[in-house]
Amino acid sequence: MRGGKVLDMAQTQELLELARSVGKSAATYLMQRPATFELESKSTAIDIATQMDKGSEELIVSAILKARPDDGIIAEEGSAKESKSGITWVIDPLDGTVNYLYGLPGWNVSIAAKNDHETLAGVVLAPTINSVWHASKGGGAFFNGHPIRCNDPIELDRALIATGFAYDVADRISQVEHMALLVPKIRDMRRNGAAAVDLCHVAMGALDGFFEAGLKEWDLAAGALIAHEAGALVTTQEGIHPAISLAAGPHLHKALRATLAI
Repeated sequence: MRGGKVLDMAQTQELLELARSVGKSAATYLMQRPATFELESKSTAIDIATQMDKGSEELIVSAILKARPDDGIIAEEGSAKESKSGITWVIDPLDGTVNYLYGLPGWNVSIAAKNDHETLAGVVLAPTINSVWHASKGGGAFFNGHPIRCNDPIELDRALIATGFAYDVADRISQVEHMALLVPKIRDMRRNGAAAVDLCHVAMGALDGFFEAGLKEWDLAAGALIAHEAGALVTTQEGIHPAISLAAGPHLHKALRATLAI
């Protein structure tokens, strides 16, 4: 598997099943929401991690490496390990930490496995909304075990779009400008607070499109694969700061790119 060797469907399924099993354990752990939180600031004062983010990551990384000790790790809270097998796990142990902190729904656990070239398997588990999405490369996308497809074609003036805001408040100026461009032209806009679930909602047609600036690999890995396998286009516009990620069915994706000039 070194160097991005293509796995057969059975091997990919093994990765998917491990992600689902480990993710379920992490989601169960996170449902035991503590009475008080230990907060740690990261990139900015409002970019926070709690003891539960760290505990979830430790649980996930330990379980994956116990099963597959030669695999690599990329994780939001700092766990990192170079792959010897050609497979690397991309982990967001608690996507939507602010939702979790405030007791709002939609936070999730996001786990993906990739080789050197592409994401092979991904799972997003959001226990507060009884939702599990999964996908494997070439194997389709599923919500609670049922196949899903994105909405397409959708015209811009009928589109329900979600977005999110950067932790660096300086970057929010351009994000507000993008919202001002879109809001007069679309059905409506939502701000749900968890990028992985927004991507999965695009995949299943609960949203028509999603865009957000400044997303990291762990925000995108599993959700982007799920959306792609459901027929959506998922792109990240590099060369601008912050980079903007966009997910929608092909027809709407083209219209959104033109409107946002990305």
